[in-house]
Amino acid sequence: MGLKNRLKEYRARDNLNQSDLGKMVGTSRQTISLIERGDYSPSVILALRIAKVFGTTVEELFLYEEE
Repeated sequence: MGLKNRLKEYRARDNLNQSDLGKMVGTSRQTISLIERGDYSPSVILALRIAKVFGTTVEELFLYEEE
């Protein structure tokens, strides 16, 4: 299973596209897309930046599930 996330849900809530979020956290639209699809696990720093944008915690955005 690995790392699950609620990034797309939070982006929709705040009316942000992937490019907007990428600019806000210092990464690319492609990286945001990869994170949302579960194909890339963000660094701790990036996860913290994303959580800060949405005013929530990393644990609220990301969930690790054992396989």
